[in-house]
Amino acid sequence: MSSSEPVALRLIDREFLIACAPEERDGLLEAAGFLDRKMRELRANAKAPSFERLAVLTAISVTHEFLLLRKQHDGQEQRLSDGLAALRTKLEAALDGDLLKR
Repeated sequence: MSSSEPVALRLIDREFLIACAPEERDGLLEAAGFLDRKMRELRANAKAPSFERLAVLTAISVTHEFLLLRKQHDGQEQRLSDGLAALRTKLEAALDGDLLKR
């Protein structure tokens, strides 16, 4: 078990210190960079929102994108599962037919 270390993250013009395990540091910095870019995009299209409002709007936007991607992934996963089940049925039928011929 590794100890937590503070990492400085910058979102818009604010700095936050967040404790995380050393092995999670790069992922946390990447996530903060992504969030900062999204917040800046939304701020450019809004009329001077407060930091808190901007953070909520960004959270909703990112969550919406995440849920859309998850639905797409789940749909692809289901199609793959269905395709594999159909293939297994065909293989079993072919093997059963082959065994009956012997």
